[in-house]
Amino acid sequence: MKKLHPLVLALCAGALGLAPAAHAGAAKTTYPVVFAHGMAGFDNILGYDYWGDDYGMFVGDTCSLFETPCNEDIDGGQKTFVGQVQPFQTSEARGLDLANDIEGYMASSGATRVNLIGHSQGGLDARKAAKVLYTRKGYTVVSVLVSVSSPHRGSPVAKYILDLKPGVTSVIAALAEIYGDIVYGSGNDGYAAAKQLVYNDYSATDGATTGARAFNVNNPIDSRYASRYVSLITAQNGSSVNPALYLVSEFFYDIDGDGYCVDDCDNDGAAGKGDGYANEADDDGLVGINSQQMGYRLKYSESTFGFDSVTNDANVAYLGSINAPTSAQMTSTSSVINQDHLDVVGVGPDTFDEPEFYAAIFDYIAAYD
Repeated sequence: MKKLHPLVLALCAGALGLAPAAHAGAAKTTYPVVFAHGMAGFDNILGYDYWGDDYGMFVGDTCSLFETPCNEDIDGGQKTFVGQVQPFQTSEARGLDLANDIEGYMASSGATRVNLIGHSQGGLDARKAAKVLYTRKGYTVVSVLVSVSSPHRGSPVAKYILDLKPGVTSVIAALAEIYGDIVYGSGNDGYAAAKQLVYNDYSATDGATTGARAFNVNNPIDSRYASRYVSLITAQNGSSVNPALYLVSEFFYDIDGDGYCVDDCDNDGAAGKGDGYANEADDDGLVGINSQQMGYRLKYSESTFGFDSVTNDANVAYLGSINAPTSAQMTSTSSVINQDHLDVVGVGPDTFDEPEFYAAIFDYIAAYD
């Protein structure tokens, strides 16, 4: 939640005859936190800084003497690193790149383990990277793996875009409408990226097995790869989402993302099926809630006068097999964050307090790493 300036809070408290509450911050994590960006990252997305607030401040920027802007809600000794992978590629390729980035960071920083926060496709990339790092190092490198708004079981928008015929030209043009001209950059493969985010293998005759379902089999939740898997889920109704995502729902596809079914029973590109009502808060503009849980579901609690918090949601059970969720894990709105897919990484302007959101995640990680 966007906070009032501390001086304003103090004056208000004084006027009410109350002592101002002390402002608490996030505990420092034992191991550095690595950020894994989603599709269309790294430097910016739609003109906004990825992993920033509405004004471009990196949410992991610690405060030193007289430094501004910085994230005052995190410990001054907090260590962070932002991975950079190809904006449009499969998670097999992006996850390998992320693992290489992390290895380089570990070598230069002396870190023996890391924590991962992945947004959107970055949550899938993080699972691939965790497996690669375990294979290379021979021990569990990733302590806590956090996914935010990730399409672990696919996105209907990806399939809708792929269904735009004829061929690759329509796919690239559609992605450019959502994400901008970055899709035309060297080394990108928007067609492969979109196929990654469809649950089933989109092209069964192309000689390559793709899709989220196969990716989940190859890169499962495994305690050897990461000590703890957790996820944060986002959704808003169509009238509240970012303007770019509103256009997606109006002119491309309005996701019906809160029905239950193992596998993709309605052939919309994501596991599960709709409940028949698309125009409701069952998706965040790009991913339905039935696709987002992995491991423990987390609850984000905002506080006007204190510090926001992230805790385990006891109402929904741990999801250990990504391709076999229960009905509750696909349809429950428990702890769903009322934000769209892009607000949580600083694409605004909006009323969401991105620095404190990630500080609360850091504080959660510190309790488990």
